[in-house]
Amino acid sequence: MAVCEVCGNDYEYTFEVRAAGAVHIFDSFECAAQRMAPICENCGCRILGHGLQAEGRFFCCASCARMQGRMELADSV
Repeated sequence: MAVCEVCGNDYEYTFEVRAAGAVHIFDSFECAAQRMAPICENCGCRILGHGLQAEGRFFCCASCARMQGRMELADSV
């Protein structure tokens, strides 16, 4: 068994996520999202969908991007 790096649960069904040369171990998608998902720079929510990015800054939607002065970003439909 392995231990989740977020909650510390020693669980039989943990899984690995490999990203940017690192290996992460989680016991649930909830813990994986908590550790791996970017955070919107305007409203602070976790970005679990596509989101938007400009010059290394992450936003959950075009509205939040505009509130931070990124007028050129638009939501995908």
